[in-house]
Amino acid sequence: MQQKLVMRPTRFVAYRLRTVPLVVAAVGVSLISTPASAHVGTGLSGGWVSGFTHPFGGLDHLLAMVSVGLWGAVLGRPLIYVLPVVFPGMMVAGAIMGMFVVPLPPVEAGIGLSVLVLGGCVALSLRAPVWVASVLVAAFAVFHGYAHGKELPSAADPAGYSAGFVLSTGLLHVSGICIGLLNSRPNGVLVTRGVGGVIAALGAWFVFQAIGT
Repeated sequence: MQQKLVMRPTRFVAYRLRTVPLVVAAVGVSLISTPASAHVGTGLSGGWVSGFTHPFGGLDHLLAMVSVGLWGAVLGRPLIYVLPVVFPGMMVAGAIMGMFVVPLPPVEAGIGLSVLVLGGCVALSLRAPVWVASVLVAAFAVFHGYAHGKELPSAADPAGYSAGFVLSTGLLHVSGICIGLLNSRPNGVLVTRGVGGVIAALGAWFVFQAIGT
């Protein structure tokens, strides 16, 4: 009888340990599925996670953001720090312009041009003064922000979406900076310039598509 009393708690603990993975899985599924089902039919799905993942779903946006960090790394201080700050800041300004539908030149063409020009700057190792590089990046950031600002009013959580979007943009800038650090390695300049050339070629394709449509 005493042995049974000792064994029952042991079996109970083992049972509870076996159920932990099931509970964790159930919670994970509910966290993933709830936001997705809560905003069906609202246009742009709102929320921090949606905003954070959005830049990774568009190759043109992703390449432009990586190029900003990469060109900043090529240019060195202070632009390695300035450009990744200028771009998100002006992107927010562009989003506000998009919400109020401020007239701009064709936005998709501007986004494609940003990929072409920024990739070309990296491919050519173009040296630019601080103010020229900052103005160029700021102008392109407005187009990127504008494209998403037009959708923000339909989102369930515009503030959360914007915060996630800006954070992922910063991380993409950092990834570009990391690629740019290859410049300090033997033949690293050839690698970074090659990456810039590929980005510029894709940018030319984006511009062609935007003009064609």
